[in-house]
Amino acid sequence: MRLGWTWIAACVAATWMSVSLPAAAADVASLESPGHVLSVTLSVDGDGRLDYRVDRLGDEVIAPSRLGLLLGNARALSRYLQFENAERREEDVTWEQPWGERRLVRDRYTEMTAHFVQKRSGVRVDVVFRLYDDGLGFRYAIPAQEGLDHVEIEDELTEFTIAEPASAWWIPAGEWNRYEYLYQRTPLNQVGRAHTPLTLRTDAGLHVAIHEAALVDYPGMWLTRPEGQRLRAQLAPGGAKRSLPMTTPWRSVQISDDAAGLADSNLILNLNEPNRLGDVSWFKPGKYAGVWWSLHLQTESWAAGDQHGATTANTQRYIDFAADNGLMGVLVEGWNRGWNGDWFGWGREFEFAGASEDFDLDTLSDYAKKKGVQLILHHETGCAVSRYERQLSDAMTLAEKHGVHAIKAGYVCDAGQVQRQDVEGGPIRREWHDGQWMSNHFLRVLEEAAKHRVAINSHEPIKDTGLRRTWPNWISREGARGMEYNAWGNPKNPPSHEVNLVYTRLLSGPMDYTPGVVSLKGRGDTPIPSTLARQLALYVVIYSPIQMLADLPEHYAEHPEVMPFLRAVPTDWESSQLVAGEVGEYAVMARRDRNSSAWYVGAITDEHGRQIDLPLSFLDPKRKYRAEIYRDGDDADFRSNPFAFASETRTVTAADRLQLRIAPGGGEAIRFVPLR
Repeated sequence: MRLGWTWIAACVAATWMSVSLPAAAADVASLESPGHVLSVTLSVDGDGRLDYRVDRLGDEVIAPSRLGLLLGNARALSRYLQFENAERREEDVTWEQPWGERRLVRDRYTEMTAHFVQKRSGVRVDVVFRLYDDGLGFRYAIPAQEGLDHVEIEDELTEFTIAEPASAWWIPAGEWNRYEYLYQRTPLNQVGRAHTPLTLRTDAGLHVAIHEAALVDYPGMWLTRPEGQRLRAQLAPGGAKRSLPMTTPWRSVQISDDAAGLADSNLILNLNEPNRLGDVSWFKPGKYAGVWWSLHLQTESWAAGDQHGATTANTQRYIDFAADNGLMGVLVEGWNRGWNGDWFGWGREFEFAGASEDFDLDTLSDYAKKKGVQLILHHETGCAVSRYERQLSDAMTLAEKHGVHAIKAGYVCDAGQVQRQDVEGGPIRREWHDGQWMSNHFLRVLEEAAKHRVAINSHEPIKDTGLRRTWPNWISREGARGMEYNAWGNPKNPPSHEVNLVYTRLLSGPMDYTPGVVSLKGRGDTPIPSTLARQLALYVVIYSPIQMLADLPEHYAEHPEVMPFLRAVPTDWESSQLVAGEVGEYAVMARRDRNSSAWYVGAITDEHGRQIDLPLSFLDPKRKYRAEIYRDGDDADFRSNPFAFASETRTVTAADRLQLRIAPGGGEAIRFVPLR
């Protein structure tokens, strides 16, 4: 009797499936958020592989997704995991930020620690889930145990399988230019290797942002896409070596019906540890000017010579400008010894405790103090990071001596080219800006700076993951394309870029974007894609406790119409809320001053003009306000008429509505002053 090949193949397939496929996954633990909005369920299949899934109001948001760690010194924690038990707890507290986009932050969550043991190796591992109504965080914890004193984590198996089709806003990871790219909008199933935060909007309108929190002693997390809508964590090169016990950073997922829910979330901050520095009142949020924009315009230079910008006389000019306009500080780049024309990625000549011959630090610090202004010094490492660390104590001592309470620290070099030299004179190793060694370096800088009452503004940094809660002297950072790209023009930042930042980069924390270029001109007088009113709106839309008036003093003299707002707008807030906006399209932010009862609104749009109906319900209903409006002129357009500008005042209450008419590439800024 001859059997058909189809029948034989079917029998072989059935036999293979019966002996090779694991049993269906079984749910072993679950948790709901405090308001029963989100739920997470853990399951283990017949091979001991661990999955999680997330539902929101009964709908699946994250389909079953893998969890696990690849270890270099032990069996991978990916199979043969056996669930033991789970512990649960709840928390509901409110804590106060010493500075921030809001003073009081509510931290209300449920938490589950699920304990697992690997049957073949006996290694124990915990998975901790913390659920909020607007998102969740989860992390791995490996407790102290016999036979294993440390782990070498080569990578993670953490996945995020988005259940519904979605659009994604993202920038590439693992490339030469760190985080400084224009955001792409693509279908999720076309995402390549991406940095976080990565922002998604499902076809049904749900908004999701994937990021991480409390990145300490660990490499940053990139996202790859093995297939379809499945994203997988990939650690920055080098992996992690950790003694036990240890925990990984939190992997975070923010979930909201609308874009405002992402922008207003406190999830990343709440997943960090409380302030460990105590009183940091020596740092005062505020605005600053500085020897900076001229360097990017190439009308002055960092290096000593005829064009040197950081001279005593020139810095005094900026101090005068700052004092005349109520600014708290003056940044000076190129002040220290070691600058030359070949410093990019080669900072082996920089000295941080000595000034150049034409920069008199003693005279300038005294002059600034008499004017009520602080100097902000720039520490550019050129990525010779070990050299910088060896000078760190002396550099911070010098800053403290001269009343410097803020330092801008730079790490200019291509990604993967950070210079690490464990022993002076020894071999140089290369590190990534977001590898484990650099993750620890940034904290070493914060620790030393805190001893001298100095705050740090990092440029070319590791990503923000909310560590400003734990280290409130980490006041701001770059970590995205900033205003200097509008000076260079290769290409410039289109209007959509600044809108995208609100829903992507700014979900992680403050950004020193350096707005306020009222000349609207870059290098060679090439136009900047913005209107004049938009430059004012950026001070409210893009949050940072320090904000630069980035343009040259003479350019502000040419536009006196903008100065009342720029002098008045604060940088420290009692509360903040995104009152309207869509990812990639527009954003309207309202913030209340922490030190008065005044409110401020900033609105920006992409390349398209927009009419926005703005309810003023955020105002105190018991008061009247004088609305000081700085808006685009009726015929403004960032391409053809960027300087068209109008200002007006009117009396309003919380019951009123304002009609904002924002030009293409434009913006509007409003100050609401309570009337007696």
